[in-house]
Amino acid sequence: MMPRPVILAIDQGTTNTKALLVGADGSVLAARSQAMRVDYPAPGWAEQSAGEIRDAVVALIAALVEAVPDVEIAALAIANQRETVVMWDADTSRAVAPAVIWQCRRSADRCAALHAAGHAAQIAARSGLDLDPLFPAAKIAWLLDSVTDGRARAARGELRCGTIDSWLLWNLTGGAVHATDHSNASRTQLFNLDTLDWDPELARLFDVPLNILPRILPSDSWFGTVAPGLTALPDGTPVHAMLGDSHAALFGHGVDRPGRVKATIGTGSSLMTATEGRVRSAHGLSGTIAWSRGGTVQHALEGNISVSGHAAAFATALLGVADEEALTRLASSVADSGGVVFVPALAGLGAPHWCTGARGTISGLSLSTTPAHVARATLEAIALQIGDVLDAIEADLGTPVAELSIDGGAARNPLLAQLLADLLDRTIVRPRITEASALGVARLAADALGLEMVPGCPADTDRFEPAIAADRRTAVRVRWRAAVAAAIRSAVADGADIETEPEPILHQK
Repeated sequence: MMPRPVILAIDQGTTNTKALLVGADGSVLAARSQAMRVDYPAPGWAEQSAGEIRDAVVALIAALVEAVPDVEIAALAIANQRETVVMWDADTSRAVAPAVIWQCRRSADRCAALHAAGHAAQIAARSGLDLDPLFPAAKIAWLLDSVTDGRARAARGELRCGTIDSWLLWNLTGGAVHATDHSNASRTQLFNLDTLDWDPELARLFDVPLNILPRILPSDSWFGTVAPGLTALPDGTPVHAMLGDSHAALFGHGVDRPGRVKATIGTGSSLMTATEGRVRSAHGLSGTIAWSRGGTVQHALEGNISVSGHAAAFATALLGVADEEALTRLASSVADSGGVVFVPALAGLGAPHWCTGARGTISGLSLSTTPAHVARATLEAIALQIGDVLDAIEADLGTPVAELSIDGGAARNPLLAQLLADLLDRTIVRPRITEASALGVARLAADALGLEMVPGCPADTDRFEPAIAADRRTAVRVRWRAAVAAAIRSAVADGADIETEPEPILHQK
């Protein structure tokens, strides 16, 4: 009997790296994961070891090959945490600095200087992205200035730089291929959404030499082959798809046409919807490329939230409870937050407010406040941030969104899913899969190889319907808007820049 063809899908995330063997019918034959360490060496800084990321991927590949030896691995597919950037030596393939991750704010001063010089509108017009330290362009410039002889080495062609997909591809191919795909390139703030290529003017503004950046290819490309002896994979195994993790989740949900919205709720959150061509947001969202395949490019609108599931981890430590399950049990012990509002601006505010200098606040405390109220306010905050972005998507598209499809680690929390339904007044759909990003990129690779993989997520889903009165929902959202506005006012008073007007978009259904 011939071995079954499968896709080995990597989902390299901020806090976990996962690897799945996915059959042609979309079933998961085996899965392995490894927790990843994040370091915070200074206030606002966040970084990871690029070497540990590479080694985790190699180890997980070996574990899967050993676990399921009787299959034919037709291709390797990569989904990755986005906006995290690595710089490495082209000769040694060693990172010259830690990976500066998407949460890091070390480039805030550079972004502020560009904003003060009046470049924010031009940057947004070309890249689709608001000027914010979340995105890699300013981080790359910081690395070039911080690494010993960084700019001179870059000029001599000794350095390479890219997002996590490029770093993994370089290592898996033994340094033979330096490439990325349209989805990851569109998140760098160096990519032009109209020309679909690196933008020389953006590179000039951010002071980033284009020669260190990877070649941009369609998301379903044959990116190269795994070099002999570097992994447990057979020599010549192709890398046949790469996508940013949120884009891969969108594809995994089957949201490959306009009109539906997906939210990936992890450490941060990403809400994304496919669009007919490029849509220029007037409400603090990002234009992006969802994926490219078959000679076509799928545009999308996205809203990024810096701290979502991480807010629950933060509150768990703050309140001294055992874990996030204990936090949820604590939150479930009260009917509401008792007027407490937590704004988890622990790394600034992302979409749709874009206030880098905002800091987290807890308000509405009284003598009757208990830890349970703070726990519930934390889960409410995750839902309310998502509600702000969903309102912005509706405003940009000019059409209502009846339901929201969710995935990601935090989406597994049933109380959070119900709070989303209650506070957003929407049906929440949660497919009963846990690895939408890995399955999405696996499906993309299978399509490219001509394998018949089941499209999208299975029909087996959990649905959560709104179950609270309208006046109660309105009261919670009014308190939330007031607290967010206060956090922004405080940041502005301290001299912070904001990239969009903080006026809330009132939800109407």
